[in-house]
Amino acid sequence: MTKILVVDDSATMRQQVRQVLTGGGFEVLEAVDGQDGLATVTADEDVKVMILDVNMPRMNGIELAEALHANGRMAAGLNVVMLTTEGHAELIARAKAAGAKGWIVKPFKPDLLLAAVKKMAA
Repeated sequence: MTKILVVDDSATMRQQVRQVLTGGGFEVLEAVDGQDGLATVTADEDVKVMILDVNMPRMNGIELAEALHANGRMAAGLNVVMLTTEGHAELIARAKAAGAKGWIVKPFKPDLLLAAVKKMAA
Protein backbone atom coordinates (compact mmCIF):
# COMPACT_ATOMS: atom_id res chain seq x y z
CA MET A 1 0.00 0.00 0.00
CA THR A 2 1.42 3.39 -1.02
CA LYS A 3 2.21 5.74 1.87
CA ILE A 4 1.11 9.37 1.73
CA LEU A 5 2.18 11.97 4.33
CA VAL A 6 -0.26 14.81 5.00
CA VAL A 7 1.38 17.82 6.66
CA ASP A 8 -1.11 20.42 7.90
CA ASP A 9 -1.55 22.22 11.22
CA SER A 10 -5.34 21.81 10.97
CA ALA A 11 -6.53 18.51 12.45
CA THR A 12 -9.82 18.91 10.55
CA MET A 13 -8.03 19.29 7.22
CA ARG A 14 -5.79 16.29 7.94
CA GLN A 15 -8.90 14.23 8.73
CA GLN A 16 -10.66 15.31 5.50
CA VAL A 17 -7.61 14.46 3.38
CA ARG A 18 -7.14 11.16 5.23
CA GLN A 19 -10.73 10.12 4.48
CA VAL A 20 -10.33 10.83 0.76
CA LEU A 21 -6.98 9.06 0.46
CA THR A 22 -7.76 6.00 2.59
CA GLY A 23 -10.94 5.63 0.52
CA GLY A 24 -8.66 5.59 -2.53
CA GLY A 25 -6.57 2.77 -1.12
CA PHE A 26 -3.63 4.71 0.33
CA GLU A 27 -1.95 4.46 3.72
CA VAL A 28 -1.95 7.92 5.28
CA LEU A 29 0.52 9.32 7.81
CA GLU A 30 0.05 12.73 9.40
CA ALA A 31 2.31 15.53 10.63
CA VAL A 32 1.28 18.73 12.42
CA ASP A 33 3.82 21.13 10.88
CA GLY A 34 6.86 21.25 8.61
CA GLN A 35 9.37 20.18 11.24
CA ASP A 36 7.20 17.21 12.20
CA GLY A 37 6.77 16.39 8.51
CA LEU A 38 10.51 16.54 7.86
CA ALA A 39 11.18 14.21 10.79
CA THR A 40 8.47 11.79 9.63
CA VAL A 41 9.58 11.58 5.99
CA THR A 42 13.23 11.32 7.01
CA ALA A 43 12.41 8.36 9.24
CA ASP A 44 10.20 6.60 6.67
CA GLU A 45 11.68 6.21 3.20
CA ASP A 46 8.51 4.45 2.00
CA VAL A 47 6.55 7.73 1.81
CA LYS A 48 5.91 8.35 -1.91
CA VAL A 49 3.77 11.50 -1.84
CA MET A 50 3.58 14.43 0.58
CA ILE A 51 0.65 16.83 0.74
CA LEU A 52 1.79 20.10 2.28
CA ASP A 53 -0.05 23.13 3.60
CA VAL A 54 1.79 26.42 3.09
CA ASN A 55 0.91 28.30 6.28
CA MET A 56 2.08 26.35 9.33
CA PRO A 57 4.03 27.19 12.49
CA ARG A 58 7.73 26.31 12.98
CA MET A 59 8.33 25.40 9.31
CA ASN A 60 5.90 26.17 6.50
CA GLY A 61 5.20 23.88 3.56
CA ILE A 62 7.39 25.70 1.07
CA GLU A 63 10.32 25.68 3.51
CA LEU A 64 9.74 21.94 3.96
CA ALA A 65 9.71 21.37 0.19
CA GLU A 66 12.94 23.39 -0.10
CA ALA A 67 14.57 21.32 2.66
CA LEU A 68 13.55 18.07 0.94
CA HIS A 69 14.84 19.36 -2.39
CA ALA A 70 18.14 20.41 -0.82
CA ASN A 71 18.72 17.09 0.95
CA GLY A 72 17.98 15.04 -2.19
CA ARG A 73 14.82 13.34 -0.89
CA MET A 74 12.72 14.52 -3.85
CA ALA A 75 15.32 13.17 -6.27
CA ALA A 76 14.86 9.81 -4.53
CA GLY A 77 11.27 9.49 -5.78
CA LEU A 78 9.28 11.64 -3.35
CA ASN A 79 6.52 13.73 -4.94
CA VAL A 80 5.06 16.84 -3.32
CA VAL A 81 1.72 18.56 -3.85
CA MET A 82 0.77 21.77 -2.07
CA LEU A 83 -2.77 21.94 -0.62
CA THR A 84 -3.40 25.45 0.64
CA THR A 85 -5.63 28.50 0.76
CA GLU A 86 -2.82 30.49 -0.89
CA GLY A 87 -2.84 31.23 -4.60
CA HIS A 88 -0.12 33.86 -5.04
CA ALA A 89 1.95 33.36 -8.19
CA GLU A 90 5.24 33.97 -6.37
CA LEU A 91 4.47 31.24 -3.81
CA ILE A 92 3.50 28.81 -6.55
CA ALA A 93 6.74 29.59 -8.41
CA ARG A 94 8.79 29.11 -5.24
CA ALA A 95 7.12 25.75 -4.54
CA LYS A 96 7.71 24.58 -8.12
CA ALA A 97 11.35 25.67 -7.92
CA ALA A 98 11.64 23.49 -4.79
CA GLY A 99 10.26 20.52 -6.72
CA ALA A 100 6.53 20.58 -5.90
CA LYS A 101 4.57 18.87 -8.68
CA GLY A 102 1.13 20.29 -7.91
CA TRP A 103 -0.80 23.11 -6.26
CA ILE A 104 -4.38 22.57 -5.09
CA VAL A 105 -6.38 25.38 -3.49
CA LYS A 106 -8.61 24.75 -0.46
CA PRO A 107 -11.43 23.98 -0.24
CA PHE A 108 -10.42 21.06 -2.42
CA LYS A 109 -12.48 18.75 -4.60
CA PRO A 110 -11.93 15.21 -3.29
CA ASP A 111 -11.81 13.64 -6.77
CA LEU A 112 -9.20 16.16 -7.94
CA LEU A 113 -6.97 15.49 -4.93
CA LEU A 114 -7.30 11.72 -5.30
CA ALA A 115 -6.52 11.88 -9.03
CA ALA A 116 -3.41 14.01 -8.40
CA VAL A 117 -2.13 11.67 -5.70
CA LYS A 118 -2.80 8.56 -7.82
CA LYS A 119 -0.82 10.08 -10.68
CA MET A 120 2.12 10.97 -8.42
CA ALA A 121 2.09 7.61 -6.64
CA ALA A 122 2.22 5.60 -9.88
